[in-house]
Amino acid sequence: MEELLVSWLKEYGYIILFIWSILEGELGLIMGGILVHTGDMNYFMTVFIAGLGGFTGDQIYFYIGRFNKGYIQRKLHKQRLKFAIAHLLLKKYGWPIIFVQRYLYGLRTAIPMSIGITKYSAKKFAIINLLSAWVWAAITVTPAYFFGEQLLEAIAVAKAHWYFALPIAGLLIWGIAAYFHKMEAHFLHKRRLRNK
Repeated sequence: MEELLVSWLKEYGYIILFIWSILEGELGLIMGGILVHTGDMNYFMTVFIAGLGGFTGDQIYFYIGRFNKGYIQRKLHKQRLKFAIAHLLLKKYGWPIIFVQRYLYGLRTAIPMSIGITKYSAKKFAIINLLSAWVWAAITVTPAYFFGEQLLEAIAVAKAHWYFALPIAGLLIWGIAAYFHKMEAHFLHKRRLRNK
């Protein structure tokens, strides 16, 4: 199974990277960087394709917000806190929030959708989004390319000692989620104080 996945990545790497960048991102970009390191993919093409994928994903979310405001408000009721935070961030920081939203765990889909709900210029959003996507791709692919050998060694160790690797990965994910949950609570608290 593992050999099949590696052969698919080598043969269809750019297509997989594009789709992966639309859906999620960082893990696919790290894998792309490792494939650049091993010589199976080209650095500039990898950054270009990954950036286009990230751009496409955010454009989809933006237009979901633009053309489905009522649906979002009805169906994504549980996500209303994230939408509120996204609106606050856009009001406070303006266009730079579009540039950095890819790094805000838990808000990556909420921010483009919430911007789509507003009257924010679709053209301006697309330009900032495209530049941001290429910067994001370069920032993620480049370290994976330079440290490809170390990453491959770490993957081999994690596979051999999965009983240690899984709990460590779980703790890391929990820590990141807890940090961003705390950040959410902070923004909501500031909003409540402002509305008093």
